[in-house]
Amino acid sequence: MRKVQLGAAKPGDKVAKPIFQENGNVLLGEGVELSERYISRLQALGIDFLFIEDGRTTDILPEDSIRDETRTQAVNTIYKTMNSFKDEVVSKGRTIAPDMGRNFRSVFGNIMQDLATRPNMLVNLTSIHSMDAYLFQHSFNVAVLSGIMGIAKGFNRNQLEELGIGALLYDIGMTRVPQKLLTHTGRYSSEELEQLRAHPKEGFDILRKYHDISIVSAHCALQHHERFNGSGYPRGLKQDEIHMYAQIVGLADTYDALVSPRPHRKRYTTSEAVEFLFAAGGTFFDLDLIKLFCNHISVYPVSTTLLLSTGQEVVVSLNNELAVHRPRVRVIKEADGSIPKSPYDIELKNELHITIVKEL
Repeated sequence: MRKVQLGAAKPGDKVAKPIFQENGNVLLGEGVELSERYISRLQALGIDFLFIEDGRTTDILPEDSIRDETRTQAVNTIYKTMNSFKDEVVSKGRTIAPDMGRNFRSVFGNIMQDLATRPNMLVNLTSIHSMDAYLFQHSFNVAVLSGIMGIAKGFNRNQLEELGIGALLYDIGMTRVPQKLLTHTGRYSSEELEQLRAHPKEGFDILRKYHDISIVSAHCALQHHERFNGSGYPRGLKQDEIHMYAQIVGLADTYDALVSPRPHRKRYTTSEAVEFLFAAGGTFFDLDLIKLFCNHISVYPVSTTLLLSTGQEVVVSLNNELAVHRPRVRVIKEADGSIPKSPYDIELKNELHITIVKEL
């Protein structure tokens, strides 16, 4: 299969990986044949790429870090929980989601089980979802990325659980932000900015009331917008004043936000996001933490289409943990525009004269 920009997809192409709704259920399933109506609908939902079946790359199968079943259960739990906090009238005078701690402990346990079965620690989050699903899918992705970081740092089981629950629920304060601000595309007024910047404290105030959610998990909500040089909010904390869990969640939050399509901008490619993070080393985030994070990111995920300095179009066929910037690639179009009679692979780690120009 091959990942393509939605603009490059055409009627008759078949979907190779499912596309998800905001509640985690399937919007468009594997094997569905695209039509003009489907393509227009996907565009309206803010979806900018998808995976399609391709005869030249039938053996290239991007392996998501997490099973679809685990993702669906997790996103559905996040969706139901977040929505239960949105209705302030209903929530007055009673405890919302009384089993929240237990439910999210179970959700993160399933995530950790999936991560434990992986042959390597390179994260590859391949799911595609509508822009309306951003808050719920984003919280899930941040939890997966944070879990990988916790494992890499050698956290024990209790620490991983505290980090994971904090990562799944770190953005719960966004349920108190007016919906119009979440889809805003222009500049915020000072009043709107103040409303947005209140969400870490709102989230902390929600989570700290639950006896089965650790106070350090709640600090992931409170501190995820603090920055290493003290330029963040709400308290302007810096360096070690920011809890390590919150540093990890803040880094994962920034990365996943960059690589996701947003109403006000296009998504960054994975490689562009990695460059952004390194540029933020020592200012927004601790440089050593960035290095550890980027060592576990698939810079050019399997099935990504690339343009090489040779002029050839290729699809990533295999990642190498020891050379994440130099994957194995499948040539699907030569520099002169011709299609190879028999597609062949190039091992970029052995061909140092060839560089990657851009993702297509």
